Amino acid sequence: MAAPYDGKKILIVDDDPDILTAIETALKESGAELLTAADGNTAVTKALELQPDLLILDAMLPQRSGFLVLEKLKAKKPRGSKPFIIMITGNPGKRHQTWAESLGADDYINKPFRMDRLVGSVEKLLAKA
Repeated sequence: MAAPYDGKKILIVDDDPDILTAIETALKESGAELLTAADGNTAVTKALELQPDLLILDAMLPQRSGFLVLEKLKAKKPRGSKPFIIMITGNPGKRHQTWAESLGADDYINKPFRMDRLVGSVEKLLAKA
């Protein structure tokens, strides 16, 4: 029996190796190809080259913030188009959430978060892909 997301690609972007590992562990049984990046410039390069279906994107990254990554990848794309982007952040302010949504984020999750909340968002967005 095939895993639910065989053939899908998920790029996980966070500069905290523990968070990268935790998210990879939570999604390893999904069947999706899991890719990682630890900074914003690498995230943009990998996203443009590998065309993932979904990004899980930290807001605060070295070299290029998650907001600038989001802006680059979603510029001139219609809302609801790939790559779907879930922004995760330790910043609790509503201003950042509004900014991320205006740039095209499909979901916004504050750290710390329950992994089932993230997995549920991944499932919902990949069902559209």
